[in-house]
Amino acid sequence: MLLVSYSGQPLEAGLDEAGRGCLAGPVFAAAVILPPDFSPRYLNDSKQMTAKRRELVRAEICREAVAWAVAEASPQEIASINIAQASYLAMHRAADQLQPRPTHLLVDGNRFRPHATLPHTCVIGGDGIYRSIAAASVLAKTFRDERMRELAAEFPHYGWEQNAGYPTARHRTAIRDFGPTEHHRMGFRLL
Repeated sequence: MLLVSYSGQPLEAGLDEAGRGCLAGPVFAAAVILPPDFSPRYLNDSKQMTAKRRELVRAEICREAVAWAVAEASPQEIASINIAQASYLAMHRAADQLQPRPTHLLVDGNRFRPHATLPHTCVIGGDGIYRSIAAASVLAKTFRDERMRELAAEFPHYGWEQNAGYPTARHRTAIRDFGPTEHHRMGFRLL
């Protein structure tokens, strides 16, 4: 059973990211403020859910959350500031879009670049502990997967509709055979 809140504040926002370990595409982050009674049946860490259940829960989150936002950092930003800093940047962008403004950020992981005005708490494995982080996990993953499917239509050789830019054998073979695209993270070891 996922916990409702860490701080006890009604405008606590969960934050999570998706796509840190990919070879291509942006890193996505989501920020979600949930009502205290929000408890969809299948909500969990997005990595523990099937794609179908993620989509079902995504619709519930988007419909019932007090506030939610998704943001990204581009492959060029990742190359410029590194993947960790780009993840924090995407999280800040998502949090800054929330209306009403959160009073506390609950962040999945063990590190975070402090926000200029919002206090935060990091929770290792938080997407399997707190509802708001699990919800952010679902949104970050589903919106990023959607973007990678869109890019796959333009760049079909890389299998992004299936691997979402992660370093699978097919993806690495396509990079070797066709070269990288502008969506590849040039600071990463692509082969």
